[in-house]
This record gives sequence, C-alpha cells and structure tokens, in this order.
Amino acid sequence: MTTAEARPERERQLNFAVHCGFAVLITASLIRYVLRHGPGENTMVLVLAGLLCGLYVTAVRSHGPARTVATWVLVAVWTALVILAPSFAWCAFAVFFVCRSGVPAGQAAAATAITALSTAAGLFKLSDFTDVAALLGPLAAALVLTLVYERLEGALARQAALNGELREAQAQAVAAERAAGTMAERERVAREIHDTVTQGLASTALLLEAADRREGLSAEVRQATEQLRLNLAETRGLVHELATADAPEEPLETALATAARKHVPGMRVAVVGQPRELPAEVRHALLRIAQSAAANVQQHARAQTASVTLGFLPDSVTLDIYDDGLGFAPDATAAHTREGGYGLRAMRQRVEQLGGTFAVESAPGEGTVIGVEIPLHHPGNPEHSAPGAEGGQP
Repeated sequence: MTTAEARPERERQLNFAVHCGFAVLITASLIRYVLRHGPGENTMVLVLAGLLCGLYVTAVRSHGPARTVATWVLVAVWTALVILAPSFAWCAFAVFFVCRSGVPAGQAAAATAITALSTAAGLFKLSDFTDVAALLGPLAAALVLTLVYERLEGALARQAALNGELREAQAQAVAAERAAGTMAERERVAREIHDTVTQGLASTALLLEAADRREGLSAEVRQATEQLRLNLAETRGLVHELATADAPEEPLETALATAARKHVPGMRVAVVGQPRELPAEVRHALLRIAQSAAANVQQHARAQTASVTLGFLPDSVTLDIYDDGLGFAPDATAAHTREGGYGLRAMRQRVEQLGGTFAVESAPGEGTVIGVEIPLHHPGNPEHSAPGAEGGQP
C-alpha cells in the first residue's frame, strides 16, 4: 500500500474509533443518568440525547453546507444537554472531533470553544460550583486537543505535499527515461539509414556521374541522376531529423512549401486559421504527405497549377492538396506493385494511425484533390489501420 493510499485508511480507522467512542460514551451516560434521576426528569434529557445522536450521524455523513449547518446545530444541542445533564460531559471528546472536521477552518475554533465552555459549565454545575478543576479541566483539554489536532493536520498536509512532489518527480523521471529511449531509437534508425540507404544512393549517383563523364549519357539518365541527388538530399535531411531532438526551427507552412516545391517549384501554399504548434508526429505526417503528393503531381499529373492549403481548426488540423492535371479514377486504381503505386496507401496509413480521415477526389481530366484531417487530441494510435486499395498515383 502506498503512502497516499495509507492516509485515507488511517483516517478511516481514526474516525471509526471516534464513532465507537461516542456510541459507548452516550450509552453509558444515558444509563448513568436514567439510574440516578426520576422519570419526570428523563423526558427532556432523552429527547436531547436522541436529537444529539441524530445530528451526530447527519454531521458525519453529510457534506458541504449541510454538514456545517448540522454541526452548528449539534453544538447548540450539546450545549443545552451538557448544562442540563452534566453526566454527558464525557461525550465532549467525540463532539470535539466533529467540530474540527464538520465546519470550515475559520469556524472550527469557535465551535470548539463553545463545546469546551459548555462542558466546563456543566461539570462546574455538577460540583455545585465548588470544583475549580472541573471548570478549568475541559478548557485545558480542549486547548491541548486543538494544538495536537492542528499539529497532526499540519504534518498530514506536509506529507501530502511531499507525496505530490515525489509523484511529480517520478513522472518527470519516467518522461525523461522515455524521451531518452525514444532518442536512442531515433539515433539507431538514423545510423541504419545513413549506413545503408544514404550510402547506396551516394554511390549510385557517383557511378552515374562517372559514366556520364566517360561515355556521355542520355538526357533521361542525366535527369534520373539529378532526381537521385534530390532523393539523396532528402534522405540526409531525414537522417538529420531523426538524429536531433530539437524543436522545429521553421513554421509548418514554410516547411510544407520547401518540401512541396522540391518537386513542383510553382506550388502555392496557403494557411487558413490561426497557426499553432502541432505534435511532432502530426507535423511529420503532414510534411511527408505534402511531399508525396507533390511528387505525384510532378510525375503523373501534368498540371498547370497546384496548391497546398493548411487549415487550423479548434480541435484538428487539415491539409488539402489540389492540382488541375490529368486526374484518375480512384476506385479503378490497382494495388501497389514493385514499380510503384504505394504513395496513396502510405498517406492513408499515416493519417489513420493518428486517428484522422483521408479522402481522394479525382476523375480523368478533372484534376485531383487529396484531403486530410487529423485530430489534435487523439488518445493514441490505433492498433492497426485499414490498408485501403489505392494506387495509380504512387
């Protein structure tokens, strides 16, 4: 059992002991009074004792303003009862704890003082107003109990504060450990990409350039070599992103424009709504989708105009990529093959893994619109995403 769980358990045990003490003391006081007084004197005392028991249960079980009212009425009934029948004075201990917990802190001292004064008055009356100890004893006991109770409350408050600080420190340690693990995995993946894909692309580009200098390759091969260089630069940028945990230095719309215009230099980029910082995984997905869609426009659309619109909604972010190119029939596209066709499928998977929606609107000769909406408060990635069957445009 943790410390936070142990405190309510200790409080329940203390309350149970106080309630049992009250039940025993009120019963003993009733028996003592009935045995020592005649039936004519019992009626009012029995009524007040019964009312006191009912108010005690109400004050203990109620909450908020109702508990405060019940406690003050309890103090009033107690005052009348203990002055009328000092035999009930021993119940003051239980009444004291109800006063301390049943009213706001600013009123607790007054309720406790009234309880102590009425108890002292009742006991002093019982001694025929001759025993000074009976007068001062309840006042001294109330003072001691108040000091002990406040010291206990202060200790519990400090313990609760320390427990809160400990939980916060533990949460920070877990977050730091998770961040360190994530960074280590990112660095591992970056090294793997650098040592395999990046090195392979660089070697291939160097071989093609050497062949061009020696034999003079065709314009198409030179264009492929240039595209290979662009892919190499993008791969190196990806390696850099993976290997660094720094926050993005440029706004998302700027990064989208840079990514899209590598493929379509004239791509227009617009922003709708109030820009704000997005989660890293959402930003990364939008950048990759815009980059892939721009590559599709370059390779397949033969478009005259193309645009990217980034929209910030209250609870989500949207991305729309439009071109006026050749278009295609989304329902008629085949599944991806080794030659291509994976682009739309990968876009859909990125979006659905973040709990978003992905749509493609196109027809032959009518251009293409790709629409994305990603919620900003998604509780977590789903276990799997619908693969879809889009193809056509890689």
